[in-house]
Amino acid sequence: MREMIKSAFVALFLWALAGPAAAQAPHFDRSMLTIRTVEGKEIALDVEWAITADQRAHGLMFREELGDHQGMIFDFGTTRDVMMWMRNTPLSLDMVFIDESGLVKRIASRTTPFSETIIPSGAPVRYVLEIRGGQATALGIAEGAIVELRPPGGPSD
Repeated sequence: MREMIKSAFVALFLWALAGPAAAQAPHFDRSMLTIRTVEGKEIALDVEWAITADQRAHGLMFREELGDHQGMIFDFGTTRDVMMWMRNTPLSLDMVFIDESGLVKRIASRTTPFSETIIPSGAPVRYVLEIRGGQATALGIAEGAIVELRPPGGPSD
């Protein structure tokens, strides 16, 4: 009987520890977006959407893999100056700052993993696209590119 109570206590303790960790990773809806480079090339990306404050706060933290043509788009709801960082993010990322119309305004390339240095948008933007570090250059994404945004649940999903 004593072993059963001890096992139940250990199981309850482990469950309590796992609860907050699991709660830290919110669900992200996915959709496709298209980027038209300044040269006219079209690039399709499979992205997760960070729309709520909780989703934006968590972002790609703790992710150890991000494939080619994958990323996360942060929607801030309004156009404003945005500040990002790499806290708890083990991957180097390219941060693509995008205005309300879909115009790429700035790219912060190959950010430093785990850095708490602030990465500013440099101009008012509504969206930030995070892709694996080096992918913006590899795919030909540069300032002046146009991003066609299709939020999850839209007609193109």
